Amino acid sequence: MSGVIVTAAELAHAAYTRGLSEELRTDVSRRVLDVLGNSLAAADQEPARIAEAVAAEWGGTTGATAFGSGARYPAASAALVNGTLAHALDFDDTHLPSVLHPSAPVLPAALATAQAHGRSGAQLLDAAGLGIELAVRLGMAGYDKELGNSIFFERGLHATAICGAVGAAVASALLQGLDAAGVAHAAGVAASMGSGIIEANRTGGTIKRVHCGWAAHAGVSAADLARHGLTGPPTVVEGRFGFLEAFCGDASRAQDVVKGFTTEWELPGIFFKPYPCNHFTHAGIDAALKLRAEGLKPEDITDLELGVPTAVLRTIGEPAEEKAKPRSGYHAAFSGPYTVAAALLGGGGLGLFHEDFTDEAASDPERLALAAKVRCVPDPECDRIFPDQFPAVLTATLRDGTRRQARVSVNRGGPDNPLSAEELAVKFRLNALQRVTDPDRIVALVRELPEASSVDALCEEAAASQE
Repeated sequence: MSGVIVTAAELAHAAYTRGLSEELRTDVSRRVLDVLGNSLAAADQEPARIAEAVAAEWGGTTGATAFGSGARYPAASAALVNGTLAHALDFDDTHLPSVLHPSAPVLPAALATAQAHGRSGAQLLDAAGLGIELAVRLGMAGYDKELGNSIFFERGLHATAICGAVGAAVASALLQGLDAAGVAHAAGVAASMGSGIIEANRTGGTIKRVHCGWAAHAGVSAADLARHGLTGPPTVVEGRFGFLEAFCGDASRAQDVVKGFTTEWELPGIFFKPYPCNHFTHAGIDAALKLRAEGLKPEDITDLELGVPTAVLRTIGEPAEEKAKPRSGYHAAFSGPYTVAAALLGGGGLGLFHEDFTDEAASDPERLALAAKVRCVPDPECDRIFPDQFPAVLTATLRDGTRRQARVSVNRGGPDNPLSAEELAVKFRLNALQRVTDPDRIVALVRELPEASSVDALCEEAAASQE
C-alpha cells in the first residue's frame, strides 16, 4: 500500500544517497553550531540535569556523547539529554509560519546516531537536513491559512515535539542505514510517539524544556525499532486515524508534506534566534532596542503599548498579571512586558542574553517597574503580517505628553534580515563561554563537517568542559 510517508521516505532516501548540495550542507552546519551553543549554555539547567540523571540510571552501551558533561550513553539516551539541552533556553531556530523549532529535536538525534554508527560529517548534514525539512512540512500541513495560525498551536499542542519526533526518526533511520521502506517504518513508528502540551507556556512547569529531548529520544528509538523489524502504517500521515487527522482534524493538508519535498526547500528560510526567549517576543525587543538607540530614556516613559498579532497574546501577554511580574527567569522569556522593559534598559549579547533571564534579573525592581507600564494589545497590521513574520509595534508615551513609536515588520534572524556568519559565531562563543576549553576549535570543526570522516572530534570537543 502506498502512502504519504512512503513517498516521503523514498524521496528522502534518494536525496540522502545522492547527497545534498553544498549550500544546503552549509546551512545545516550553521544549525549544528547554533544547537551546540544553545546546548552548552543550558548545561546547568535543572531539566537538563534531570534528563541526564535519568539517562545515567538507564545505563546501557556507551555509543554517543552528552554535550557539556562528556558522559557517554546509548544513542537514544544521548539524544534525550542533548535534545533537552538544545531547547531548554528557548534559543533554538524557528520556522514560520508553522511556528516550529525543527533543529532542536532533529539534530541531537542525528548527532547521536551519526556518532554511534560511525557516519561522516556529510552524512550527518544530509540526514539532518532531510529530517528538519520533513518536520517542517508536517508542521505546515497542520497550518490553517484561513485561521492564520497552526492548528497544533490552537489546540495547545507543541508541534515542535510532535513533528520533530518524526523528523528525528527519518534522520536517525537514514544514518542507521535503513532502506526507503525502513525509513518509512521508522517515521510511522515515531508518529505514535510524538507528543507535547504547551500549557507550561502560560502557567508554569518545566516539562516543555524536555519536549525536544523526548522527541529526539523517540526518533532514535523509532529508528532502532524499525531496524529490528517493527512496522508503521503506510497511511500514518493521511489516514482516517492517522497523524494529521488525530492532531489537526480535517483542515490539514497531507499532500503538502511531499509536494516539492527534496526540490523546493524550506530549510534555508528557517529563522535563527538572536535572543534567548520566546520568538513571539522578538519584534518587541527589536522595537525597544530601536527606540533605545534613538535616545529614548526609560525614566521619561509613563506608558508603553505593545501591539502584536492577536494569536500571540495568549503566550506573551496573558494572564496580564503573570506577564507583568514573571515568577522566574524562565517565565520572563515568555513575557512581552518583561522583554520590552529589559531591552529598553539595556541587555547583553546581541541585545538580550542569558543574564537577562535569570531569576534575579526577572525580579529586578527597575525592570518590573517598567514592565508594569506595558500593555499588550492586538494590532491589525501585525495580524495581517502574522505568521509569516512575528511583528510588533511599540508606542511609548512620555512625561511631556509626546509619543514615540517603532514598528518592526521583519524579524531579525530571518531570511529578510539575517544574522551574519560572524553574528552566529558570536552567539555561539557567548553561549559556550566557560563551558568548553576552546570554542573557536568547535567553530572550525563545524565548518569542516562536510569533509569530516566522522563526528567524533566535534562531539568530544563539545564535551571538553573547563569546569
